[in-house]
Amino acid sequence: MRFSIYQESKIGGRKNNQDRMGYCFTRDALLMVVADGMGGHVQGDMAAQIAIQTIGANFQKLATPTLKSAQRFLEESFLDAHREIHHYRALNNLPESPRTTVVACVVQKGTAYWAHAGDSRLYWMRGGSIIGQTRDHSKIQSMIMQGLAAPSEVETHPERNKIFNCLGSPTPPTVELSRKMTLKPGDTIFICSDGLWSAVSEQTIIQAFAGNTVMRAVPDLIYLALLQAGAEADNTTGLAMTWEGTDLLDDNTGISTLMMPVGAVTTTIQASRPSEFEGAAPTEPLSDDEIEKAIDEIRATIRKSNKLMPRV
Repeated sequence: MRFSIYQESKIGGRKNNQDRMGYCFTRDALLMVVADGMGGHVQGDMAAQIAIQTIGANFQKLATPTLKSAQRFLEESFLDAHREIHHYRALNNLPESPRTTVVACVVQKGTAYWAHAGDSRLYWMRGGSIIGQTRDHSKIQSMIMQGLAAPSEVETHPERNKIFNCLGSPTPPTVELSRKMTLKPGDTIFICSDGLWSAVSEQTIIQAFAGNTVMRAVPDLIYLALLQAGAEADNTTGLAMTWEGTDLLDDNTGISTLMMPVGAVTTTIQASRPSEFEGAAPTEPLSDDEIEKAIDEIRATIRKSNKLMPRV
C-alpha cells in the first residue's frame, strides 16, 4: 500500500481535550479512528481513550496482515469498546458511564470500510467532490430525515447537540456500517470530530483538500474551524488519508508498506487494553509536538526501508 496520512487535534476554548485519534497499519491494512468524548457525562475523555485503545488493540491482534472481515471487525470492536467503558465505570464506582462518539475506517486490498456511532464524521472525497459521508446519529439529523427541519439547520438548530447513539450508553450502540467502497488513486478519506465539521462548511472541506496534501489540508481546516468558532470553540480533531494505491519504487512521497514484514504494525495508538489502567485517573493524550515527532519517525523509517530495496 502507498498512502499519505496526517492527524491533528486542538483543545479549542475548552478546559481539556476530550477528543482522541489514531491510526495503525500493517503491510496490507490500515485503520483510522477518531473518538469524541461527550461533555455532560463523567470522564468523556476516558471513554474516547478506551474506545481508540480497544479498537486499536483488536486491529493489532487481528490484522495479520489483513482482517478476515473488515465489517465484522469494526462492529465487534465498537461493541468491545462499549463493554470496556462499562467495565471501567463499574471498577471505578462512577455514577454513570462515560460516553463517546466514534468513527473508524479500515482500508485493505484497495477498498475502504467504515463505521460510526454518533456524530463524529467521515468524508470520502474524489476529484473535488464529496462522494460519500456518514450520517449523524443525532436528533437534528433525524428531524431532517423526517422533513421537520432543513439540512441547513444542522449547525445552528438548538437540538443539534442531542446524540441518540454512542459508546457507553445504557443500551448497546447501533454500529452503522458502510458497504465495500473501492478506492482510486487520489481519493481522500477524512474523519473528524463535530468540533471541526460544525464550524466549517462542506465546501470549505472540499477546497482545503483540493490540490493540497493531507499534511497541509488538515491543519488548515483546524485553524479555520477554531477561527470561525472563536473563544467557545470545541475540541477540534481531524485525521485524513490520501490513497496512492500500489507501491511505486521510484516514488518517495507518502508512506509505503512494501517492505514491512508480515506481522509488523506501525501505530500512533497505544496497544494496551483499557483494563490495564483500572482505577487510574484519565490520562492525557500525546502533545502535538510528540505526535508530530512520532509521525516523522514513522515516515523516515519506512522511507529508509524503501531506499534499501533492490530495483527490479
